[in-house]
Amino acid sequence: MNFRKAIEQDLPEIVAMYADDELGKTRENYQLPLPKTYFDAFKNIVADPNQELVVAENDEGEILGTLQLTFIQYLNRLGALRAQIESVHVKSNQRGKGLGKEMFKWAIHRAKEKNAVIVQLTSDKKRPKAIKFYEQLGFVASHEGLKLHF
Repeated sequence: MNFRKAIEQDLPEIVAMYADDELGKTRENYQLPLPKTYFDAFKNIVADPNQELVVAENDEGEILGTLQLTFIQYLNRLGALRAQIESVHVKSNQRGKGLGKEMFKWAIHRAKEKNAVIVQLTSDKKRPKAIKFYEQLGFVASHEGLKLHF
């Protein structure tokens, strides 16, 4: 498995993965050509040194998964750096093969390389299987998360 930063040409495959699940079908607008909003967001992500949009690919270069890693500088905890893992998606025909676990191992290793002291994530409560998966990886529901949607 190879991991690399996403390039603009990867966007259709990434957005297709986002849209290919129960919640993504209601949140994404996968169509070709992709809406401009995805390209605008991609440009902002790659311009930000604290953002890493990553794809996982096999030896043939086929994209099998994606995740976004965000490094957040805090003043507390002696000015600690946190890593936030979000938007983890694996192609539907690749699920259940251990790819998600490999992606998390890579992301955690990357966070340690950047000297982050905490790796955190959020998961929609409507995804109980995902939450169980994260717990099996060692993540603990130590905080209660709240969101305000606009």
